Amino acid sequence: MRESDKHLKLCLKHGVIEAGCDEAGRGCLAGPVFAAAVILPENFNCNELNDSKQLTLKQRNELRYVIEENALSYSVAFCNPEEIDHLNILWASVAAMHRALEGLKILPEHIIVDGNRFKPFNEIPYSCVVKGDAEYQSIAAASILAKTYRDEYMKNLHDQFPMYDWDCNKGYPTPAHKKAIRENGITVHHRKSFNLFERQLELDF
Repeated sequence: MRESDKHLKLCLKHGVIEAGCDEAGRGCLAGPVFAAAVILPENFNCNELNDSKQLTLKQRNELRYVIEENALSYSVAFCNPEEIDHLNILWASVAAMHRALEGLKILPEHIIVDGNRFKPFNEIPYSCVVKGDAEYQSIAAASILAKTYRDEYMKNLHDQFPMYDWDCNKGYPTPAHKKAIRENGITVHHRKSFNLFERQLELDF
């Protein structure tokens, strides 16, 4: 595994229990949006941690094991397509983060979130960090867990709906996925509030 070009900082605020949060699957046409929350120990140091999108599949899977073995606490949660359609993708992503935070065995004293939008969680102070998954190890760790758990989920769904190629595209709007929608229609796992026949626009978060 190659070392990241930039070494990520452990935390934003020192001397407090800090949880990093991130999500995966916002720009997909199908499947849930997943989120993770991770609390790392004060002495944790992993040079290979980085934004999950900058890592290979092999690197993400190796780092998932490192994170789960070393984190003081971690939790992964999701919002399903029906919830996404009801809340919109931004607030469904935040709701999934709240669920992940609720699943932590340790109550954080500060939360750092990748992006620029969040809602207060249990009156715990929080900071939003744009591109935080490339700045802080706990957010990067959360991005890796959210991504690997979601990919696993979509690969399992592929066995039931092989025509949509979800084992490869994970629900993202690839040409093969959009072609399958045109030919087969949509499933209960598709997000009906999304434009399912045109390319999804990039979502700022």
